[in-house]
Amino acid sequence: MSVTSTTTTSLIDIATTLLGPERVFHHQGAQGPNVSLFPSRQVPATLRPSSVDDVRQLLERANDTSAPAPMHVVSTGRNWGLGSREPVADGTVLLDVGELDTLRALSTEGGWAIVEPGVTQGELAARLRGTDRMLNVTASSAHTSVLGNALDRGVGLRRQRVADLVGLEIVLPDGELVRIGWWPDLADGTSSAIYPYGLGPSLVQLFAQSDLGVATAGVVRLMPRPERMNTERFEFDRQDLLAAVDELRRWVRQGLVNGVVKIYDATANQLYGAASAGYRAHVCIDGLDTAVERVSEVVAAEAARSSVLTRLPEPDGDDVVSTMVDNAYAGDPDTNDWLLEATFRRSASEVDEGELGWLFFLPLVPFTGEDVAHAYELLECVHRETGVRPGATVNALDGDVVDFVVSMKYPRRTAEAEDAHRALDRLYELFGTAGYRPYRLDVDHAGWNDGAPHTENARCLSRRIKDLIDPNFVLAPGRYR
Repeated sequence: MSVTSTTTTSLIDIATTLLGPERVFHHQGAQGPNVSLFPSRQVPATLRPSSVDDVRQLLERANDTSAPAPMHVVSTGRNWGLGSREPVADGTVLLDVGELDTLRALSTEGGWAIVEPGVTQGELAARLRGTDRMLNVTASSAHTSVLGNALDRGVGLRRQRVADLVGLEIVLPDGELVRIGWWPDLADGTSSAIYPYGLGPSLVQLFAQSDLGVATAGVVRLMPRPERMNTERFEFDRQDLLAAVDELRRWVRQGLVNGVVKIYDATANQLYGAASAGYRAHVCIDGLDTAVERVSEVVAAEAARSSVLTRLPEPDGDDVVSTMVDNAYAGDPDTNDWLLEATFRRSASEVDEGELGWLFFLPLVPFTGEDVAHAYELLECVHRETGVRPGATVNALDGDVVDFVVSMKYPRRTAEAEDAHRALDRLYELFGTAGYRPYRLDVDHAGWNDGAPHTENARCLSRRIKDLIDPNFVLAPGRYR
């Protein structure tokens, strides 16, 4: 069924004139499959600007029409498990800014880089090799967007990615170009101290998970590269989950370990190609060369004292999960794609067309053994009800909160896909009732938060800001409504 309207045709005509016909891709209905098997939306066209000025002129011209067609913005489009490139609503035109892929500036001395949305974490990490700075990388593919992931509040192995974002270049829906947050003064080569909040209201976070503008560049903070790094691994059984999590929380709260502590359960280990019958925790110890060995000895002693954490030897070359985690802690995402290929037997460019489906559910859970154990009980409940066994990776963001990454892999057959999506719906219901709220949403659950009474005032304020900045709804609302 075609959803091309008069307003959509007008937008496509404008884009064809401005960008050239070679940058306007017409679709006959749906744009193609996504790895999660969410229903493919009816997308009339994909527009691919090649410059910031293209984006500015396109939005300005579209906003001048009487009833602009809505646009959904993607960078590399690898938002796997949450919808990939899919917009929320049918009839939405894709604005693909992935060809804005310039690393505009890089300062290892200052600790920052200016990236456009098409710059991948693999490309930026490669530029930092051999320097005293590194990128806070995620466990996803090296081919994912640095800026896109940060704006959707992805999680790196050092901290949440949005904390790396200190400045943004935004094209507003009327075509105006603005810069907010902290930016280096490149004119004379000097820079002020990095401080994203500025004076008065801080605007950078206004554009995270928002439909208020198109980010055409961002200033990303880089991390000092430690003199030495050591990753310790520990295993524990299901019966020791509560005690083991509380022990790991103690280490995090007391500053004994660095970065994001990661715990893979048996299902998650198997999903990603590792052979482990229990839970496996990865902890990073880094800093001064003289300190790492001593802290590692303290960690080993504390693990032995706990009687629930069994220290593992150095991994062999076949342990793709440990290899990926080690390298990612060190700011190198290149082996992330080994994990992707071990999981899907597909490259990053082929995941959406493969034989397997993949879903994510991403709630935040208090960092206590009791709460993490309760979250796992909810996964067991979903398994009993649907026959689908989700796996989970626990990422300790700080001493109080964990990112509880629930993943499901399944054959792309109708029955298995329906069961997995039924399990996903149930995860939203059970975890929401328990107070474990998601921090990222997939495209089929954009309205999940609509019924929460304590957020009504915030949603009303967001709508007022949307009405002020984008009264003609040039940028499609609904992704996080």
